[in-house]
Amino acid sequence: MERSGRRPSLAVVGATGTVGAVMLQILSQHADIWGEIRLVASPRSAGRKLAVRGAETEVVALTEEAFDGVDVAMFDVPREVAARWAPLAAAKGVVVVDTSGAFRMDPDVPLVVPEVNAHAARSRPRGIIAGPECTTLSMIVALGALHAEFGLRELVVSSYLAVSGAGRAGVETLRSQLSLVAGTELGTNPGDVRRAVGDGTGPFPEPVALNVVPWAGEAREDGWSSEEMKVRDESRKILGLPRLPVAVTCVRVPVITTHSATVHARFEDEVTVDRAREILATAPGVVLFDNPAAGEFPTPADVVGTDPTWVGRVRRALDDPTALELFVCGDNLRKGAALNTVQIAELVAAELS
Repeated sequence: MERSGRRPSLAVVGATGTVGAVMLQILSQHADIWGEIRLVASPRSAGRKLAVRGAETEVVALTEEAFDGVDVAMFDVPREVAARWAPLAAAKGVVVVDTSGAFRMDPDVPLVVPEVNAHAARSRPRGIIAGPECTTLSMIVALGALHAEFGLRELVVSSYLAVSGAGRAGVETLRSQLSLVAGTELGTNPGDVRRAVGDGTGPFPEPVALNVVPWAGEAREDGWSSEEMKVRDESRKILGLPRLPVAVTCVRVPVITTHSATVHARFEDEVTVDRAREILATAPGVVLFDNPAAGEFPTPADVVGTDPTWVGRVRRALDDPTALELFVCGDNLRKGAALNTVQIAELVAAELS
């Protein structure tokens, strides 16, 4: 589709949400490649004005007419909303970049992380490109770089998920619980935190303040959670390894924003830490921060608000010369959602220009 001579137009669908707000911030920070930027949200938000690229822009309601004249649309809406509206937008010639889980496993929809598989964005039979969920994105950029060099053959991950992964309700729940336990002796007797919190567990099955919760998502077969299955399925699709053995345990931790993970990755051949560090230090979208003796390794408190995947604690497995151990952190609202979507949209814009 050739549109030489004009800048493509962009719609941000879900502009008033938490991730939508980060998208608008990123659009204002990145190079000005877009023509019109149209802000779209539910009818109840229509008429609000939001700042993007230094200009106040009025939000319009989500209707079919909202996509008239639009080249690319970034969707950050619930799965059921995306499932209904993304195909309608695509039918009008719009290239849709969707953050929900509605299309990730559709064989006719590429699942794209630009640093890993940018080429996949060009083949989009349905006119839709999906981005993976935030847990996968917290680690996949670093893993993609190592896979390109060493050939990944097995993956074991424990992820430590920030409460903002559960939306505003998750953040409000943790802040409320922290106010209840601050300045007390709670956390020293069985059940005392649970009694103090009462029914105020919000979207979580257990208190998250002074606690960790080894569960995220909905129940799936044989004791696995939906969040764990997403990491497995999405990693396989992005890396082009449909039979990759993957084991995941997702744990919710009392952190506002930025997911972390411990990663045990086995490769085809023997690996060296020096070569792995070289790869990670030069990989786009990755920061190597790894000097434990000096207290240097990534933590959510340092990574929050930044774009890259941060990697530390790089070690070769003690009992397997083909395996590496890593600790990774990534802001789940930026690279984990908004930034990856903007990067995909920019790939499409370059193609259309």
